Amino acid sequence: MSDCCNDKACEIEALRDRQSSILKIVLAINAVMFLVELTAGLLAGSVSLIADSLDMLGDALVYGFSIYVVARGARMKAKAALLKGGIMAAFGLFVFGQAMYKMILPHVPVFETIGIIGVLALVANSLCLVLLWRHRADDINMSSVWLCSRNDIIANISVLCAAAGVWLTGSGWPDIVVGLALAVLFLRSALFVLRGAMRELQVNHQST
Repeated sequence: MSDCCNDKACEIEALRDRQSSILKIVLAINAVMFLVELTAGLLAGSVSLIADSLDMLGDALVYGFSIYVVARGARMKAKAALLKGGIMAAFGLFVFGQAMYKMILPHVPVFETIGIIGVLALVANSLCLVLLWRHRADDINMSSVWLCSRNDIIANISVLCAAAGVWLTGSGWPDIVVGLALAVLFLRSALFVLRGAMRELQVNHQST
């Protein structure tokens, strides 16, 4: 009788268990940071912090879907990726709308709050990126999850730039510009994920 460690089915099951454990950790991190950033963003009047908090919420939902499909087939994973792409696109459009609103009704946010919460979010997302790194090429499910985490780092750095810009200019425009940039980032990433999911579904359909 062959040893379990040399059995392909056992290896796949072990991989799925590791993926599920990692996803649960990053899900918890993003859920907590969503509440922290949203509260701080509303209190500080910062569109960039609110945008980043919605990104955290989107990621928490994405990780939840990923946990659900981690032990399922390629077709289900592709469908989940479609849903993830849709969520990312929806948040991109929402952030774009928030930025437009701030352009019409300008407001100078509290840059100290943006900076402090931005650093905290950067640390949290860096931890998530490290945890997900080894699984980024496992399958389309984990690949799309890792992409979300990578985008979070870019978004966090942008938020810190917004804080510095507001501090230096005494204007809310740097915060608005970052909000618009994040909206574009979300929409581009959504398009990438949606295209990958559609290709996966097409391949899966042709093979059946």
